[in-house]
Amino acid sequence: MDNTLFSRRRAERFAQLLDEANGARRHHVRSRVDGQLAPLVAVGQRLSVDPPAIEVDPEFRTGLRAMLLATAEREGLGNAPTATETATARPTSTARGPLLPAVTARRARARAAILVGVAAGAIAVSGISAASEDAVPGDALYGMKRSTERAQLALASSDISRGQLFLDFARTRLGEAAKLRGDRIGYSTVLDDMDADTRQGVRLLTSAAVQRAEPSSLDSVNTFVTGQRRAVSNLLDGANRADRERTRQSMALLDSIRERSDALRASIACGLPTPAGSDTLGPAPTACPGTR
Repeated sequence: MDNTLFSRRRAERFAQLLDEANGARRHHVRSRVDGQLAPLVAVGQRLSVDPPAIEVDPEFRTGLRAMLLATAEREGLGNAPTATETATARPTSTARGPLLPAVTARRARARAAILVGVAAGAIAVSGISAASEDAVPGDALYGMKRSTERAQLALASSDISRGQLFLDFARTRLGEAAKLRGDRIGYSTVLDDMDADTRQGVRLLTSAAVQRAEPSSLDSVNTFVTGQRRAVSNLLDGANRADRERTRQSMALLDSIRERSDALRASIACGLPTPAGSDTLGPAPTACPGTR
């Protein structure tokens, strides 16, 4: 019997098994469909470790980008609303005023959840993400690029998945910064976003490592720091004084993250309890007995 409830439970169990295979906490439960799902989990794990290289035809990307830019310009996307538009959009008060905000908020959340799912599917199928992947702040398609990232976060099934996505976004911001060198405001703003994504991802992954007393999430953090620091240091070549100073701030953040990761790894190895304090990088490490 393959009714809707069974299909939903099957999908939920598949997501659970996939998260466990990627390092999430094990639930220690068994399901009758585990044997059927095992091959799919193996395929999903291989894809997450070694994703296939997808080549987008350059002519298709160029044509799609031109079409989207023309549409954005025609529809006024990305432009601030005028005072008249703002006044027209402002809701009027009614006798049921106290009830409307809650109802409206619930409906808005429901619509937002539906739109996120639909948008994510449409983006993946239509290739809009491919057309916007080279966009930088100031481009008409940059908002679409960031919306794609928010959709990915909304669809992530665990803190570990979200943490890894944030680190991927930090790598993306780094690529944008390389194109904006010499633009002091744009360059600094992108690096601010990069550092914010880095902190978010590291906080999620270090918290997961401490809560599960498993250092595997810290391996992801260390791998990210090693590659990211090397790439950030490349931005110093030929940079002006302002860009150089801002770049060093991001490098200092990565050094702090590596120190935090190593300290937490030592705490986990000592079997210490979960730290009570935390900051923007996640749990604050506790020194092992007998160490300073």
